[in-house]
Amino acid sequence: MEMLSPERSPRWERRKERRPAELLAAALDCFVERGFAATRLDDVAARAGVSKGTLYLYYAGKDELFMAVVRENIIPLIDEFRREVTVSSASSAELLRRFLLGWWARVGETKLAGIAKLIVAEAGNFPDVARFFHDEVTLPNHQLLAGIIERGMRSGEFRAIDAEASAQLFLSPLVLRAIWNHSIQPCCADICPISNERMLTAHIDMVLRGLIIQAADPT
Repeated sequence: MEMLSPERSPRWERRKERRPAELLAAALDCFVERGFAATRLDDVAARAGVSKGTLYLYYAGKDELFMAVVRENIIPLIDEFRREVTVSSASSAELLRRFLLGWWARVGETKLAGIAKLIVAEAGNFPDVARFFHDEVTLPNHQLLAGIIERGMRSGEFRAIDAEASAQLFLSPLVLRAIWNHSIQPCCADICPISNERMLTAHIDMVLRGLIIQAADPT
Protein backbone atom coordinates (compact mmCIF):
# COMPACT_ATOMS: atom_id res chain seq x y z
CA MET A 1 0.00 0.00 0.00
CA GLU A 2 1.37 3.41 -0.92
CA MET A 3 2.04 5.56 2.11
CA LEU A 4 0.93 9.20 2.16
CA SER A 5 3.79 11.63 2.51
CA PRO A 6 3.66 14.05 5.49
CA GLU A 7 2.99 16.89 3.07
CA ARG A 8 -0.05 15.09 1.69
CA SER A 9 -1.43 13.52 4.85
CA PRO A 10 -5.09 14.10 5.77
CA ARG A 11 -3.94 15.75 8.99
CA TRP A 12 -1.81 18.22 7.02
CA GLU A 13 -4.72 18.91 4.65
CA ARG A 14 -7.06 19.61 7.57
CA ARG A 15 -4.52 22.02 9.07
CA LYS A 16 -4.21 23.82 5.73
CA GLU A 17 -8.00 24.20 5.54
CA ARG A 18 -8.07 25.69 9.04
CA ARG A 19 -5.17 28.04 8.43
CA PRO A 20 -7.14 31.15 7.32
CA ALA A 21 -9.28 30.91 10.47
CA GLU A 22 -6.16 30.46 12.62
CA LEU A 23 -4.52 33.48 11.01
CA LEU A 24 -7.62 35.64 11.54
CA ALA A 25 -7.94 34.56 15.18
CA ALA A 26 -4.29 35.45 15.78
CA ALA A 27 -4.72 38.77 13.96
CA LEU A 28 -7.80 39.67 16.02
CA ASP A 29 -5.86 39.08 19.23
CA CYS A 30 -2.94 41.18 18.04
CA PHE A 31 -5.08 44.08 16.80
CA VAL A 32 -7.05 44.19 20.05
CA GLU A 33 -3.98 43.97 22.27
CA ARG A 34 -1.65 46.28 20.34
CA GLY A 35 -3.73 48.45 18.03
CA PHE A 36 -3.36 48.77 14.29
CA ALA A 37 -0.06 50.64 14.05
CA ALA A 38 1.80 48.46 16.55
CA THR A 39 0.63 45.13 15.14
CA ARG A 40 3.28 43.52 12.95
CA LEU A 41 2.62 40.73 10.51
CA ASP A 42 5.58 38.88 12.04
CA ASP A 43 3.72 38.86 15.37
CA VAL A 44 0.50 37.60 13.78
CA ALA A 45 2.34 34.81 11.96
CA ALA A 46 4.20 33.78 15.12
CA ARG A 47 0.98 33.66 17.15
CA ALA A 48 -0.67 31.54 14.46
CA GLY A 49 2.36 29.24 14.36
CA VAL A 50 3.28 29.89 10.73
CA SER A 51 5.94 31.80 8.85
CA LYS A 52 5.42 35.34 7.63
CA GLY A 53 5.67 33.98 4.10
CA THR A 54 2.74 31.68 4.76
CA LEU A 55 0.67 34.62 5.97
CA TYR A 56 1.39 36.44 2.70
CA LEU A 57 -0.04 33.50 0.77
CA TYR A 58 -3.44 34.48 2.17
CA TYR A 59 -3.27 38.24 2.79
CA ALA A 60 -1.31 40.85 0.84
CA GLY A 61 -0.72 43.16 3.79
CA LYS A 62 -1.92 44.45 7.14
CA ASP A 63 -4.84 46.46 5.71
CA GLU A 64 -6.19 43.41 3.91
CA LEU A 65 -5.69 41.27 7.01
CA PHE A 66 -7.60 43.75 9.17
CA MET A 67 -10.47 43.89 6.68
CA ALA A 68 -10.62 40.10 6.66
CA VAL A 69 -10.80 40.06 10.48
CA VAL A 70 -13.76 42.45 10.40
CA ARG A 71 -15.52 40.59 7.59
CA GLU A 72 -15.08 37.27 9.34
CA ASN A 73 -16.08 38.32 12.85
CA ILE A 74 -18.43 41.31 12.72
CA ILE A 75 -20.22 41.54 9.38
CA PRO A 76 -21.84 38.07 9.69
CA LEU A 77 -23.45 39.24 12.95
CA ILE A 78 -25.05 42.18 11.14
CA ASP A 79 -26.26 39.93 8.32
CA GLU A 80 -27.72 37.42 10.77
CA PHE A 81 -29.76 40.00 12.62
CA ARG A 82 -30.88 41.62 9.37
CA ARG A 83 -32.33 38.26 8.32
CA GLU A 84 -34.07 37.90 11.68
CA VAL A 85 -35.64 41.34 11.40
CA THR A 86 -36.87 40.57 7.88
CA VAL A 87 -38.81 37.45 8.87
CA SER A 88 -39.73 38.25 12.48
CA SER A 89 -43.31 38.78 13.62
CA ALA A 90 -42.17 40.19 16.98
CA SER A 91 -43.05 43.71 18.00
CA SER A 92 -40.67 46.48 17.01
CA ALA A 93 -39.99 47.15 20.68
CA GLU A 94 -38.90 43.54 21.12
CA LEU A 95 -36.74 43.68 17.99
CA LEU A 96 -35.07 46.85 19.19
CA ARG A 97 -34.43 45.29 22.58
CA ARG A 98 -32.99 42.17 20.95
CA PHE A 99 -30.75 44.27 18.72
CA LEU A 100 -29.22 46.24 21.58
CA LEU A 101 -28.84 43.16 23.80
CA GLY A 102 -27.45 41.15 20.90
CA TRP A 103 -24.95 43.84 19.94
CA TRP A 104 -23.71 43.98 23.51
CA ALA A 105 -23.50 40.19 23.92
CA ARG A 106 -21.73 39.56 20.62
CA VAL A 107 -19.63 42.71 20.30
CA GLY A 108 -19.73 45.02 23.30
CA GLU A 109 -18.64 42.54 25.95
CA THR A 110 -16.29 40.55 23.70
CA LYS A 111 -12.83 41.22 22.34
CA LEU A 112 -14.49 42.65 19.21
CA ALA A 113 -15.09 45.81 21.23
CA GLY A 114 -11.35 46.29 21.04
CA ILE A 115 -11.73 46.84 17.30
CA ALA A 116 -14.05 49.78 17.97
CA LYS A 117 -11.45 51.20 20.33
CA LEU A 118 -8.76 50.72 17.67
CA ILE A 119 -10.79 52.62 15.07
CA VAL A 120 -11.50 55.56 17.37
CA ALA A 121 -7.89 55.77 18.52
CA GLU A 122 -6.19 55.42 15.13
CA ALA A 123 -8.65 56.73 12.54
CA GLY A 124 -6.66 59.91 11.97
CA ASN A 125 -3.53 57.97 11.06
CA PHE A 126 -5.28 55.29 9.00
CA PRO A 127 -8.24 56.99 7.28
CA ASP A 128 -8.74 54.21 4.72
CA VAL A 129 -9.13 51.64 7.48
CA ALA A 130 -11.54 53.95 9.34
CA ARG A 131 -13.61 54.52 6.20
CA PHE A 132 -13.79 50.79 5.56
CA PHE A 133 -15.04 50.19 9.11
CA HIS A 134 -17.60 52.99 8.78
CA ASP A 135 -18.94 51.74 5.44
CA GLU A 136 -19.11 48.03 6.31
CA VAL A 137 -19.85 48.05 10.05
CA THR A 138 -20.96 51.38 11.52
CA LEU A 139 -23.31 52.45 8.72
CA PRO A 140 -25.05 49.05 8.32
CA ASN A 141 -25.57 48.87 12.08
CA HIS A 142 -27.18 52.31 12.11
CA GLN A 143 -29.30 51.50 9.06
CA LEU A 144 -30.52 48.27 10.62
CA LEU A 145 -31.48 49.98 13.85
CA ALA A 146 -33.13 52.85 11.97
CA GLY A 147 -35.12 50.28 10.00
CA ILE A 148 -36.48 48.80 13.23
CA ILE A 149 -37.49 52.27 14.42
CA GLU A 150 -39.20 53.04 11.09
CA ARG A 151 -41.01 49.69 11.27
CA GLY A 152 -42.38 50.65 14.67
CA MET A 153 -43.53 54.06 13.40
CA ARG A 154 -45.31 52.51 10.42
CA SER A 155 -47.17 50.08 12.66
CA GLY A 156 -48.19 52.83 15.09
CA GLU A 157 -46.15 51.28 17.90
CA PHE A 158 -43.56 54.09 18.05
CA ARG A 159 -44.09 57.82 17.96
CA ALA A 160 -42.73 59.79 15.01
CA ILE A 161 -39.05 60.65 15.42
CA ASP A 162 -35.93 61.10 13.28
CA ALA A 163 -35.06 57.43 12.85
CA GLU A 164 -31.58 57.94 11.41
CA ALA A 165 -30.44 60.35 14.12
CA SER A 166 -32.08 58.27 16.84
CA ALA A 167 -30.34 55.08 15.68
CA GLN A 168 -26.97 56.74 16.23
CA LEU A 169 -28.15 58.16 19.54
CA PHE A 170 -29.38 54.78 20.82
CA LEU A 171 -26.26 52.82 19.86
CA SER A 172 -23.60 55.37 20.82
CA PRO A 173 -23.76 54.82 24.61
CA LEU A 174 -23.16 51.09 24.12
CA VAL A 175 -20.18 51.73 21.85
CA LEU A 176 -18.75 54.21 24.34
CA ARG A 177 -19.20 51.75 27.21
CA ALA A 178 -17.47 49.03 25.19
CA ILE A 179 -14.52 51.33 24.46
CA TRP A 180 -14.44 52.39 28.13
CA ASN A 181 -14.17 48.74 29.17
CA HIS A 182 -11.11 48.33 26.94
CA SER A 183 -9.38 51.51 28.07
CA ILE A 184 -10.28 53.32 31.30
CA GLN A 185 -12.20 50.63 33.19
CA PRO A 186 -9.17 48.43 33.99
CA CYS A 187 -7.61 51.43 35.75
CA CYS A 188 -10.76 52.42 37.64
CA ALA A 189 -12.48 49.16 38.53
CA ASP A 190 -12.69 50.13 42.19
CA ILE A 191 -14.44 53.45 41.53
CA CYS A 192 -16.99 52.45 38.87
CA PRO A 193 -19.79 50.59 40.68
CA ILE A 194 -22.27 50.63 37.78
CA SER A 195 -22.15 47.22 36.11
CA ASN A 196 -22.58 46.68 32.39
CA GLU A 197 -25.88 44.93 33.08
CA ARG A 198 -27.28 47.88 35.04
CA MET A 199 -26.21 50.33 32.37
CA LEU A 200 -27.72 48.25 29.57
CA THR A 201 -31.02 47.71 31.41
CA ALA A 202 -31.38 51.41 32.19
CA HIS A 203 -30.51 52.42 28.65
CA ILE A 204 -33.01 50.10 26.98
CA ASP A 205 -35.73 51.16 29.44
CA MET A 206 -35.10 54.82 28.64
CA VAL A 207 -35.07 54.20 24.88
CA LEU A 208 -38.34 52.26 24.85
CA ARG A 209 -40.13 54.66 27.19
CA GLY A 210 -39.24 57.43 24.78
CA LEU A 211 -40.45 55.53 21.73
CA ILE A 212 -43.55 53.53 22.59
CA ILE A 213 -46.87 55.29 22.25
CA GLN A 214 -48.69 54.83 25.52
CA ALA A 215 -52.37 53.95 25.51
CA ALA A 216 -54.65 56.79 26.57
CA ASP A 217 -55.74 56.67 30.21
CA PRO A 218 -59.46 55.80 30.14
CA THR A 219 -60.02 57.87 33.26
